[in-house]
Amino acid sequence: MTQKEKNSKDEIQKHLPDAEELAQELAKAESIDDFYGKDGIFARLFAQTVEKMLETELTEKLGYERYEAEGRNSGNSRNGHYSRKMRTSGGDTEVQVPRDRNGEFSSELLKKNSNEIEQKVIAMYARGTSTRDIQAMLEELYGINVSADTISKMTDKVWELVEAWQNRPLAKVYAVLFLDALHIKLKREGKVETVAVYNVLGVDLEGKREALGHWIGEGGEGANFWLSVISDLQNRGVEDIYIASVDGLSGFSDAIHAVYPQAKVQRCVIHQIRYSLKYVTWKDRKAFTADLKTIYQAATREEAEANLQKLEEKWGHKYQAAIRSWQKNWEELSTFFEFPGEIRRLIYTTNTVEGYHRQLRKVIKNKSSFPTSQSARKLLYLATMDICKKWTAPIRNWPLILNQLAIRFEDRWPE
Repeated sequence: MTQKEKNSKDEIQKHLPDAEELAQELAKAESIDDFYGKDGIFARLFAQTVEKMLETELTEKLGYERYEAEGRNSGNSRNGHYSRKMRTSGGDTEVQVPRDRNGEFSSELLKKNSNEIEQKVIAMYARGTSTRDIQAMLEELYGINVSADTISKMTDKVWELVEAWQNRPLAKVYAVLFLDALHIKLKREGKVETVAVYNVLGVDLEGKREALGHWIGEGGEGANFWLSVISDLQNRGVEDIYIASVDGLSGFSDAIHAVYPQAKVQRCVIHQIRYSLKYVTWKDRKAFTADLKTIYQAATREEAEANLQKLEEKWGHKYQAAIRSWQKNWEELSTFFEFPGEIRRLIYTTNTVEGYHRQLRKVIKNKSSFPTSQSARKLLYLATMDICKKWTAPIRNWPLILNQLAIRFEDRWPE
């Protein structure tokens, strides 16, 4: 036990009821029910302990014991008590809190309790708990009624942290960036609109994942807004990215290359599969999907291109639109063939950022709509801070991936 812990324990022990008081309380029990509940023995002992600690704090504040003569004309004195309801594991109990005449006494004990409540509110909010449920939990746990406005003010205290996080300097080089959008409902000018939240997940040269920011766009997802997001990353210190894994948005590659012309862009294969299967009937989907696998699971780009040609010969007469989308986007769909297997598995799909989005959706699912962009960003930030606590280990097989990246991008590798 540390000295700090020992002092804390001794301070609490000093205020506990003595053996005689304890014996008197226990002697009153006639059944097990007498120990619990609002007026049970445990509730009364808890109240006595807290009240003694509060009286000691006020004595230290005033500088004299109760009823001592030196307190007269001291400029401040005791001024009775007020009741405060506290909830314990044994039930509700009333605690008498001492006051001073000048109103200067503010108990550290109660301050700590207040901070604890505030931290719990923010933690519950970060996990997507609704304001109504937070109110109910505080009533149940602490016996206090907190308004929705008060809860909002508590969570608003994190706004400076949101802004600081969104504008923080970033690493100079990222091995991989995953770029994708999440859609939310947002109230604007009296109407509820579906808007895109543009999210970027980075993997740095240590193999650690990092959410780089949230950008709320105007209306649906668009390549022009992505350009402003990528420019913001550059302004925050990102000088180079080696590989960008993106969804199937038209113009995405141009937006990335406008800022990072040497970046390799990998279009998400899973998105492409979903898109092309829209043109295929249920009867043929199993067979068509099996033929698609021969393309993206090929050992080399040459083998994949040969299998794409076979796909056209077999299905082109029936599903030309589905095959044409692969041919049209082939340059970006086939980027991963330039790399060894470990890197291929990392970049051929945006599943990494989609996994992050799934966790965000669990948090925002209780929100039918957000009243403001600020409220949306606040919740997304809190949820992200909770999610990224688990991102402590580097990407699997990272030393091997790092060696492969160092060889592939030797001319741009940082010293």
